[in-house]
Amino acid sequence: MRKAILICLNLIITILLVYGLVSRIGLQGFLFAWMLNLVLMMCVFFFTETLKSELKSKYYSEKEWERKGKIYESLGVNGFRKVLVWIGWEKLNKKANPVKKNLKALLHLEYRTRQSELGHLIIFFIVTGFTIYVALTFGLLASLWLFILNIVLNLYPIVLQRYNRPRLRRAIALSQYRKERT
Repeated sequence: MRKAILICLNLIITILLVYGLVSRIGLQGFLFAWMLNLVLMMCVFFFTETLKSELKSKYYSEKEWERKGKIYESLGVNGFRKVLVWIGWEKLNKKANPVKKNLKALLHLEYRTRQSELGHLIIFFIVTGFTIYVALTFGLLASLWLFILNIVLNLYPIVLQRYNRPRLRRAIALSQYRKERT
């Protein structure tokens, strides 16, 4: 019951924050696109932390066309990873979630990839809705910042999680195998 109340409260706060953002800034420009993404990230983070679902859907499994990550490498995932290191995001993320070399830590990290992907996927679809609305109402050029920031702040993080998860799962399997042998 408490979880349901918190999720409903989060939804109401999200709607109010987005409404306030639209009424103060309008629907166009870099500032709106940036602030919309930040507000949604904050609210969706609270949602995923409150939900604490196991996220066991087949959606999170590696698909045949994703094998070995070649599709993601062709989309520039390694360049995106380098940008994250360059801006300090990796250091900040590892400080908050240090990587340890044990099975429990690997399982937690793998879960966090699913949680992060879900959050970015939710935001991606919400921002896409805003992008379409702004493009139809004010023209394509007016929706450009929404489109660009949606790719950089949501689509590429989804791609990165889908690229990293199979590698983590292989490390988990190897760790479990080693644990069983001892």
